[in-house]
Amino acid sequence: MPLAADLSWIENTSAVRFIATTPLVYPLLSAFHLFGIALVFGSIVPVDLRLLRVVGPQFDRALPSLIHIALIGFALAASSGILLASVQIGVYVKKPVFLAKLLILLLAGVSALLLRLHSGTRGIAGMVGRPAGRIAAIVSLSLWTAAVLAGRWIAFS
Repeated sequence: MPLAADLSWIENTSAVRFIATTPLVYPLLSAFHLFGIALVFGSIVPVDLRLLRVVGPQFDRALPSLIHIALIGFALAASSGILLASVQIGVYVKKPVFLAKLLILLLAGVSALLLRLHSGTRGIAGMVGRPAGRIAAIVSLSLWTAAVLAGRWIAFS
C-alpha cells in the first residue's frame, strides 16, 4: 500500500523511537488515551441524553461545562492517539478498521459542529426536545460508540 510506505518514515523519527523504546512511555500514553476517551464519552453521553429528554432540565446549566470537558478529552485522546499510532503507522494505515475509526471521528466532529452552528444563540440547551437536537443526539451517541468499538477492534484486527 503506497500510503503505508509514504508514512513509514514517521516510525523512524527520534520522538517515535523514544515512545517505542523507553519503558513506561507507551503504556502512559495509552492510559492518557483511555482517560481522554473517558472524558469525551462521559461528557457527551449526558449532553445527548439531555437532548433526547432522557434526563431533566437540571442538566441545562451543566451543558456548556460538559461540552468543554468533552473538548479537553478529545484533545487528549487525539494527541495521545496520534502518538500511539505513530509507533506502527505503516501497519495501522493498512487496517480498514483504523481508517474507519478516523472517518467515524471526522463524522462525529462534523456532527458536533453542525449542532453547534444550528443551535446558534439558543445554545445547546435550546435544542432540547427539538427534532434537530434529537437527531444530533442519536447520531452523536451512535458515532462515539462506533469510535470506541472501532478503537478496540483495531487491536484485534
